[in-house]
Amino acid sequence: MRLSALIFTATLAVTPVLQAAPTADRATEAARDAITKELKGLDPNIPIESIDKSDWEGVFKVVLKGGNVIYANKTGKLLLRGDMLEIKNGQIVNLTEEIRNKAVAEQLKALKKEDQIVFTPKGETKGIVYAFTDVDCGYCRKLHQEVPELNNLGIEVRYLAFPRGGKQSPAYAKMVEAWCSPDRKKAISELKTGKSVSEVASQKDKEKSNCEVLVEEQFQLGMNLGVSGTPALFLENGKAIPGYRPAAELARIMGIPAAPAAPLPAPAPKK
Repeated sequence: MRLSALIFTATLAVTPVLQAAPTADRATEAARDAITKELKGLDPNIPIESIDKSDWEGVFKVVLKGGNVIYANKTGKLLLRGDMLEIKNGQIVNLTEEIRNKAVAEQLKALKKEDQIVFTPKGETKGIVYAFTDVDCGYCRKLHQEVPELNNLGIEVRYLAFPRGGKQSPAYAKMVEAWCSPDRKKAISELKTGKSVSEVASQKDKEKSNCEVLVEEQFQLGMNLGVSGTPALFLENGKAIPGYRPAAELARIMGIPAAPAAPLPAPAPKK
């Protein structure tokens, strides 16, 4: 039996606290319905995942697919787009970013590793960076030069395709070629140095089509996550790091200690 039915059939001795509960629930449901109606009126395909009360009284948080968050009043007529901040123990906490990061992390975790181009450290893997990349992007090429150092620091780099110009761009065809290569790491490394892929086995139309699907899916994922330029980096916890970062800075952001400096050679003994 629903809680509201139990309360409705209860005696007059029921306390005001219990009586208030269904009223609050009805008010929240009414707000959800109103907000949904207004947003669907703007765009029937808007991907609403949840609508809940926020920590700001009278304001509801609307989580969309991909972790995007907007805020609305109970009628859905007033909308806010931006991050909600909380002052906690003298520090500013970004409440919206926490929601967004969690949603992004779940989507990245769901990706198949074999669908990405992965550069794994030889030793212990201390962290993972997901990098939406374009082979013709200058800063993507600069980041690729840092991959050996990132691996030395214990950071695994997982490339996701994001040809910035879309399906009609030259980069799109190159990235399909890389994803279809029997040696994806070699192929993307060659493309990022301005070369053509030297060893691409002849692919059947069906196999090439599968590569196109992967590139398109990863491009669309990037779009859904708000990627607009490359490289666009994401950590395992969903935190976004836009733009190029040197290996040492990425390691610092991830809380990974820098590699110890090589010891200086011992001075030659005096004669």
